[in-house]
Amino acid sequence: MMAFGRNSRIDTRRNSSYCSTATMGVFVALCLVGVWMMTSSTIVPGDMSSTGTNSEMKHQVSETDLKQFEDNQSDLPEDAIKGDTNSDANTNTNEPDPDSTLKEIENSANESKDNDQAENAAKGDKGAKDSWDDTSKGQTYNDVNGETEGGMASVESGKFDSDGHQISSGSEGQEKNLEQNSGEKNTGTNSDEAANDAQEKSVDQSFEGSGDNVQEKNMKQSSDETTNNAPEKNREQNSDGTGNNMEEKNIDQSSDETVNNGEDENMKQNSDVTESITQGNSQQKSNEDVKNEQEKQLEQNFDEATNNEMRQDGKVGKDEMGDGQINNTGNENQDNSGGNNVGDKQNDQAMNEVFPDGAQSELLNETNAQNGAWSTQATESKNERQAQITSASSSSKQSFEFTWKLCNSSARTDYIPCLDNDAAIKKLKSTKHYEHRERHCPEEAPTCLVPLPDQYRRSIEWPKSRGKVWFYNVPHTALVQYKGHQNWVKVSGEYLTFPGGGTQFKNGALHYIDKIQEALPGIAWGKQSRVVLDVGCGVASFGGYLFDRDVITMSFAPKDEHEAQVQFALERGIPAFSGVMGTKRLPFPGRVFDVIHCARCRVPWHIEGGMLLLELNRLLRPGGYFVWSATPVYQNIPEDVEIWRAMSALTKAMCWDMLMKTKDKLNRVGIAIYRKPLDNTCYDKRKAKSPPLCQESDDPNAAWNVPLQACMHRLPTNPAERGSRWPVQWPLRLETTPYWLNSSQTGVYGKPAPEDFTVDYAHWKYVVSNSYLNGMGINWGTVRNVMDMRAVYGGFAAALRDMKVWVMNIISIDAPDTLPIIYERGLFGMYHDWCESFSTYPRSYDLLHADHLFSNLKKRCKLLPVMAEVDRILRPEGKLIVRDKVEIINEIENMAKSLHWEVRLTFSKESEGLMCLQKTSWRPKEVEASTVS
Repeated sequence: MMAFGRNSRIDTRRNSSYCSTATMGVFVALCLVGVWMMTSSTIVPGDMSSTGTNSEMKHQVSETDLKQFEDNQSDLPEDAIKGDTNSDANTNTNEPDPDSTLKEIENSANESKDNDQAENAAKGDKGAKDSWDDTSKGQTYNDVNGETEGGMASVESGKFDSDGHQISSGSEGQEKNLEQNSGEKNTGTNSDEAANDAQEKSVDQSFEGSGDNVQEKNMKQSSDETTNNAPEKNREQNSDGTGNNMEEKNIDQSSDETVNNGEDENMKQNSDVTESITQGNSQQKSNEDVKNEQEKQLEQNFDEATNNEMRQDGKVGKDEMGDGQINNTGNENQDNSGGNNVGDKQNDQAMNEVFPDGAQSELLNETNAQNGAWSTQATESKNERQAQITSASSSSKQSFEFTWKLCNSSARTDYIPCLDNDAAIKKLKSTKHYEHRERHCPEEAPTCLVPLPDQYRRSIEWPKSRGKVWFYNVPHTALVQYKGHQNWVKVSGEYLTFPGGGTQFKNGALHYIDKIQEALPGIAWGKQSRVVLDVGCGVASFGGYLFDRDVITMSFAPKDEHEAQVQFALERGIPAFSGVMGTKRLPFPGRVFDVIHCARCRVPWHIEGGMLLLELNRLLRPGGYFVWSATPVYQNIPEDVEIWRAMSALTKAMCWDMLMKTKDKLNRVGIAIYRKPLDNTCYDKRKAKSPPLCQESDDPNAAWNVPLQACMHRLPTNPAERGSRWPVQWPLRLETTPYWLNSSQTGVYGKPAPEDFTVDYAHWKYVVSNSYLNGMGINWGTVRNVMDMRAVYGGFAAALRDMKVWVMNIISIDAPDTLPIIYERGLFGMYHDWCESFSTYPRSYDLLHADHLFSNLKKRCKLLPVMAEVDRILRPEGKLIVRDKVEIINEIENMAKSLHWEVRLTFSKESEGLMCLQKTSWRPKEVEASTVS
């Protein structure tokens, strides 16, 4: 009898004498011997399958009024389970020896006379607790809501037996939980029939309860390795062979508990037996009716158990938490209470949030994605074949050791491997065209870690970060001295402050922005014009304040004497990357930007046949605008006048219309606005063919390491071709399928392109709203700079549209070229090869999203340098969300742990996995010998 039920049942029975108790115990034992002798020939062998029975018994327990049997959790006598101790799944359950059992009962009754009642109570509590704890070791598997698989939801201090049933510890709090759970399932069930049913099912509990450690261990093996349907079969057979089924079962249970709990337990159990006999006599049924009712109940419980097991199918365990489970360390304070159905429902809901069912789940198998109607960015991708078969060792959860060291570079905390390759820069034959500011990546990608600045702290949250940042996060003062008079940046105590000025808008960028629209209403910030490229951005105040007009701006500037200007921009929470207009095309497709802006950007547009301005022409959408506010527009000094004349001749030859030239009196600057033509009419009418038209074989979308050419691409003439018309106004263009996608094209996921686009967007809206925003434990108030490392259609970024974040969408060079689609919907991004370092400063991003990126990269390059790059560009306390194959998830997790990152969440289903990691401030002590050769 369970210890916690003692007080509630013993009060009315304390006057019973020990002598009467012993006599009753002997009588009960003799009755039990008679019952066993009648039924011993019908015991079912223990080699039957236990799967179904386990499920049946789970449901029987969970659906029973627990109040009716809360004191009936005991073990069988040791002889009753004899032979199970060393048995395996095929070992039969031995029949009990009636004589030996009788002797044990008599000895137990005699010994109980010599023990004090209070001592017996204490021993009962201790024994129940010990065996209770031993039974439950290793049996609790937490899901995302802190609940467990098995009979019932996991309470904070709850334990489970070997079958997953919740059992009591003897404490008052656990008794209360049992009463509450039973009340939910059996509210208002006070009839005698319900009491009899509960007592019938309590026989099962005697097979799962706790007596002493040896018996508990034997019972556990019997439950796990043999069968649990023998007790149920015995119940049915006992019902057939006796006149009063309920009486025999209560006698059976009384005898079992007498063995384990001594005189005190005997006294209480005999009283229970007397009460049960009375109830059984008052509600006696025929043997046939009882048997039919039991069979019907067993069949119903089996169906319920089967349905629950089917719901669990498809779960593939990745970690030690259990098969198909979510291990969410970010939501540790969630309520752990609830019923069995609640646990199943929440578990299934969590699975569906992370991995949607139906059509959306098809997107999970992205490793089988096709190129569809879009060619890849890199020619080498044409020669790639199937992914290499991952070795068995990589799929196992082993701990791999990685030796990390600090990078040894002159750039120290600002190290950008492809821009700070001193050895490669020294070998350059010329720097006339800013070759030394272009990318020169090491032959082997670095695997070192960039150190943190002293006194580094978490970045200030947006929008406060637009006006000030922590000085020690970007501890540079040269730009303060060089550009302070232009209100770029100032030092104020422990902050760097940004008054919002710039070289051409000393009195604030917002006034300058509004002045442009006042001069040219057709530019319509945030409606007609949504995506902007800012050349030579400085600290990116222009792009930073365009957010107030619902415009996103891709800002870039070289890593030059304007110390850390792009790093200032990123620390402020403004999109930017380090780049230069030199000898190669910028990493963007053709005809994608609505507006391109240059405010005294120091680019010589007019030289060498206008090669650099012609690169802007490639990037500008037909009908797009070029806003230029450099000194040649409004100053009359000889040099500026000469540049203005050259620019006027060049823009006319390019068929650009100068729509207006105005002055901003507040900032005392001039602004000229040009517009690119909508068609080829002007090109065909030109008498001088300079600059020339590019050859038809020249792809305007080819941009990765492609040399610049001084030519113009013809504009599309087919109404169904991209660029033939302007996108719909923002924000409608975000959700609108691009007009130039048609059903004859095959999308990335194998569907017709328009359907592929629509399903992708629906998928990411569902995942973001139901999982990322609520199920990851991420404080999105601290997230501003986001990168989707494998963006496809930009669905992830589109789903974050209402958040105060911006997303850099990356299209890998060997992936289908869907970047034009991203721009068409009013988002932005760039091409990149993740086998190389990205052109950004360390500690640039708050969150990185990698959807099946690593499994694709593993075909071409090692993952260790990629992980080092992820560590470089992610801020301390920043998050990395990885969706990939399970073996890839395991490999990334091992690397992350070696970096001392925190694993916030892991989940796996079939061959797919999800993981959320958080970077820490840990850095190694040792510095590597040489970072750059």
